[in-house]
Amino acid sequence: MVVIIIAEKPDAMNHIAEALAEKNLAKKTSKSRISYYEFIRNGEKHIVVTAVGHLFNLKQIDNSNYPNFELEWMPSFKSKKSSFSERYYKTIQEVAKNNRDYELISSCDFDNEGSLIAERIIKLIFRRNDAKRMKFSTLTKIDLVNAYENMMPHLDWENIIAGETRHYLDYFYGINTSRALMSAIKKGSKRFAILSAGRVQAPTLVLLADREMEIRNFVPQAYWQIQSLLDDVVAFYEKDKIWSREEAEKILAECKNGKAIIDNVDKNKYLQHPPVPFNITSLQTEAYRLFGFSPQYTMSIAQKLYTSAMISYPRTSSEKVPEQLGYRTIIESLSRIKNYERLCKKLLMIPKLRPVEGKKIDPAHYAIVPTQEVPSDISHLSISARKIYDLVCRRFLSLFAKDAVKEVTQIVFDINGYKFLANGRRVLEKGWMEFYGPYSRFDEVILPDLKKGDELEVKKLEILDKETLPPSRYSQASIIKEMEALGLGTRATRSSILQTLYDRNYIVDRNIHVTDLGLKMALVIKKYVPDFADEKLTRSFEQELEEIIKGKGNKEKILNKAKIAVTKICNEFKQNEEDIGKELGEAIIQTQDNQSILGTCSKCGKDLKILYSPKTRKHFVGCTGYKDGCKNSYPLPHNALFKKLDKICDKCNTPMIQVIRRGKRPFNMCLDPKCETKADWGKTRKTKTVQQ
Repeated sequence: MVVIIIAEKPDAMNHIAEALAEKNLAKKTSKSRISYYEFIRNGEKHIVVTAVGHLFNLKQIDNSNYPNFELEWMPSFKSKKSSFSERYYKTIQEVAKNNRDYELISSCDFDNEGSLIAERIIKLIFRRNDAKRMKFSTLTKIDLVNAYENMMPHLDWENIIAGETRHYLDYFYGINTSRALMSAIKKGSKRFAILSAGRVQAPTLVLLADREMEIRNFVPQAYWQIQSLLDDVVAFYEKDKIWSREEAEKILAECKNGKAIIDNVDKNKYLQHPPVPFNITSLQTEAYRLFGFSPQYTMSIAQKLYTSAMISYPRTSSEKVPEQLGYRTIIESLSRIKNYERLCKKLLMIPKLRPVEGKKIDPAHYAIVPTQEVPSDISHLSISARKIYDLVCRRFLSLFAKDAVKEVTQIVFDINGYKFLANGRRVLEKGWMEFYGPYSRFDEVILPDLKKGDELEVKKLEILDKETLPPSRYSQASIIKEMEALGLGTRATRSSILQTLYDRNYIVDRNIHVTDLGLKMALVIKKYVPDFADEKLTRSFEQELEEIIKGKGNKEKILNKAKIAVTKICNEFKQNEEDIGKELGEAIIQTQDNQSILGTCSKCGKDLKILYSPKTRKHFVGCTGYKDGCKNSYPLPHNALFKKLDKICDKCNTPMIQVIRRGKRPFNMCLDPKCETKADWGKTRKTKTVQQ
């Protein structure tokens, strides 16, 4: 009998084959030019094939109207025009046809998505209803062999049903509400625009829009502080906010020519525990804080490190690090990397290694940690991958280190009866901070060694004009944490949902600003379709999906509930279709103008705008004063998207844009093709041609 193992992605297939092969490992190529493996283990022939993510997706049977809940599973290359997946589909199909007597094993990631990927292949290509299941959290040889030798006798149906339910749920919401939006725009404004909405996308946008309006409507209030310079110590009047300028001036006048006498010195030592192990949310948050990486970018790097067997499964919510991982073995392996050698030796001297752990658990996976398969050289990694790997490694090492000992000091000065405070902080013993290295940032404020009764000269007294600040904008990291707290989305989907809001131009910038289109979308949803923005409903669906994973939920009950909710939302769209379309249409026109108008024409003073020529089928920049005779225009690169930068070239004084092409690094340029900044453009290609 042949054993056929189904992997989720090509890198995983490579690791599985290399880990399990006892002899005769051979890399084969299908008729579709996709690789798979054959080898012998336990005297039996094994074949490892791979998917490339989802090979099957849902598609509506009839898309003539909305809401529509009639769906069917179709190959991805048919339903989503994912032509690249067709060759993987046909390769698995070929293996299935060439082997009649076989046993199937799912070795995709042990989560909703991975389990469903394998089950659909097993059901729709192999025509089987069940298979065995390998479960692992790393792609190391030791983990994969253990997963093979202790595989589950059946598929993990709880994960599969939860995954399938989520797909139906998201499709019910996404396709029907997006179609409702576009139908409303077409009817209400006679325009066409690709807008999207979704079960999690909508309440997240409303959350961001509410914060945006808080900031825009915020009215700052003036207050004052009094700052004193006492020798080399800066101290502030004890009242943090003085709401009257007259009161501040009175205190200042009464403190002038006074001496600063120390009334009290209060020192407190405290222990700071090491940070808990990373789950995906905390890794994304920390990578944003330290490196400015977006959550989506961090997720993609972590996934690559996982499929390279360098770290454990990243899409985890766990803050637990079980002992069976082999703490000492991992630390011994990390000691082979020069940067960690000294730190690892310190930890290996500890008789019993006990890590700090957090409260959060994940029934399928532990926290994100480095594996014992440490690469001999990490220079082949990209700079970003090295940063994330270093962060994960140092976080892991810090779990076993001692607490840091810190001290806070407050000195109270008396100046003519008024109290001024100076606050200091310092590290007494680094503890875990030594292991976390550059990531354990702590700004020390060192105060001189003073005691009660000491007298300092008042060198300077001044009033500081201040204003109250609006609420902070959400960053990409803080909104992910907020989504987690509110139960919006999952650890695997939050970053992609946020990216969709960027892609639809609902939000911009790292410190998130909601665009006029995003604000109008949120307003329309709240005004006309309030149920669509109901985060409680969204959260309840997530909780019910979790119940399925625990073996307690019911797929049909959840989907029936969703159908009722989506039908109500779609009816609200239809009842207000013209109003929704008109309001959104105005915002779309404004947004499109804002994106396409690049600056002022140097010849006539009107707008320079990105235009499209149906005759040449090319984009170019022209002046809106062309009807009045202005012929100023500039060519644009072909097959590209353009993003205005709100900058002017300091050489030719034309607007700057960013050019974005698929599969290539974006670049910035000015509009003038004769600008001196472009003097070297094309020279490299010409030189190479001459040399050839």
